[in-house]
Amino acid sequence: MTTCFDIGGSFIRHGELQADGTVAEKGRVATPGTDWQAFVDAIADCSGSDGSPISISLAGAFDTRSGIADVANIPCLHKRPVRSDLETALKRPVAITNDANAFALAEAVDGTGRGKPVVFGIILGSGVGGGLVVNGTLVTGYGGIAGEWGHGPIMDPTAGGQLKGIEHYPCGCGQTGCIDAICSARGMEKIHRSLHGLDLASKDITAAWHAGDAAATQTLDAFTTLLSRALSAFVNTLGPDVIPVSGGLSNDLVLLDVIDRKTRDLVLADYSEPLVIKGEFAANGGLHGAGIVARTLIKEAAR
Repeated sequence: MTTCFDIGGSFIRHGELQADGTVAEKGRVATPGTDWQAFVDAIADCSGSDGSPISISLAGAFDTRSGIADVANIPCLHKRPVRSDLETALKRPVAITNDANAFALAEAVDGTGRGKPVVFGIILGSGVGGGLVVNGTLVTGYGGIAGEWGHGPIMDPTAGGQLKGIEHYPCGCGQTGCIDAICSARGMEKIHRSLHGLDLASKDITAAWHAGDAAATQTLDAFTTLLSRALSAFVNTLGPDVIPVSGGLSNDLVLLDVIDRKTRDLVLADYSEPLVIKGEFAANGGLHGAGIVARTLIKEAAR
């Protein structure tokens, strides 16, 4: 039995890889965030005993040269060679894929990007992430980093001086001016606080926007302008056929439509059809992507 995992800071979702390539979710358990042995035991308890491979989708960066993981929201995994340590502890092959990469792979192989040459899957939620798949193959990049458009101090906080009152927000990665800091759900909340002095959750801001509230409308205009300007640079660089979206903000289809239209207005290519759309696997891309990686593991083991 090949087991697939989607591991977050709060829960570990797990399921079995089926003969048709899908993953049948079996349940979830709490993530032992600070206890390595408890984490290993949780993975072992959810896996079969036949020594078959396990495939994990996990938020974080994984250096392909050193094997060291950067997983800030699960301290027992942070700065640890997670894959090799798990293989030693569990005595079975382990594959670990960044969650945004797993989502992008799921969309490219079986979802909205099926049959399309270039798929740039993005996450818009409490953070901003991304993964790039070209001709059905995940682009892992130097040191395991590719498609991560959320980080790097590239954002002009005032959008060239055209948006007043937007501050230079620090990012959790240690830099200042990252897309993640301003174009995530938390970023939307920061913009609303900067413009109006109000502390509201992103879901309340978008609800007020849908209701026609003037302050929320100003916030969403600034937010979507900043996001689409940043995204347009990656569209021009990567030339994606589709940009499927996951994360909490992907559930607001009206918001995605605004982001899509603003982005397509800024890019060089003539996209006549929607480009930024909700992913088919927006709710379970991590688990499904882990299943796709597991299929590859099985094929390699059979050679």
